[in-house]
Amino acid sequence: MSVRVRRVYDPPEPEDGVRVLVDRLWPRGLAKDAARVDEWPKAITPSTELRRWYHAGEGSYEEFAGRYEAELAADEAAEVLDHVRDLVRKGDVTLLTASKTPEESHATVLARLVRS
Repeated sequence: MSVRVRRVYDPPEPEDGVRVLVDRLWPRGLAKDAARVDEWPKAITPSTELRRWYHAGEGSYEEFAGRYEAELAADEAAEVLDHVRDLVRKGDVTLLTASKTPEESHATVLARLVRS
């Protein structure tokens, strides 16, 4: 079982397994049928306030990651995070994001937490 992070705009691959969109907003210009998203759990996406703060360039990626992890500790988010961990125990999971730099996005933080 593996967890991958990919851009939602990349074409689906057979190795993707369950495709989970981890962005709060639907990606611009992408048709829902083309995205082949299996799940869209908004409870594990960064809050609007945190997302705006990070995109405004007010803090480092490390600080963003810490704040995001704190948000994921809240009850509803923790429950959904456990669900994603269950999906990983059953097979491959791909976390999808529209971020142009997935390696410095919330999806990478989420992938690390799901693997632990």
